[in-house]
Amino acid sequence: MTDEMLHAVLETAGGKPDKEGWTTLPDGRLMTLYGAHGGVPLTMAKVEAVKVNQRVVWARTSKGETYLIGLEDLFAAALDRGHEAQASRKAGFLG
Repeated sequence: MTDEMLHAVLETAGGKPDKEGWTTLPDGRLMTLYGAHGGVPLTMAKVEAVKVNQRVVWARTSKGETYLIGLEDLFAAALDRGHEAQASRKAGFLG
């Protein structure tokens, strides 16, 4: 992933930088980052904040986990609308 692509992902997600260098997503919004190195995939789910320093990406999850990965090893991101999407779902069968 390039710097520009990661910046576009964070901007699209509505991320806001804080004074500690983390770009935090709005409350209830999460994303999944996809990486791979040497043919081994890594999926980082429920990411709520990201920090980049010298092409190293820190990804902090809502579960309190922190992943560190090289920017060049990231290749995709998926954005989740968060609580809004889940609140509008109805139980049972549709149709």
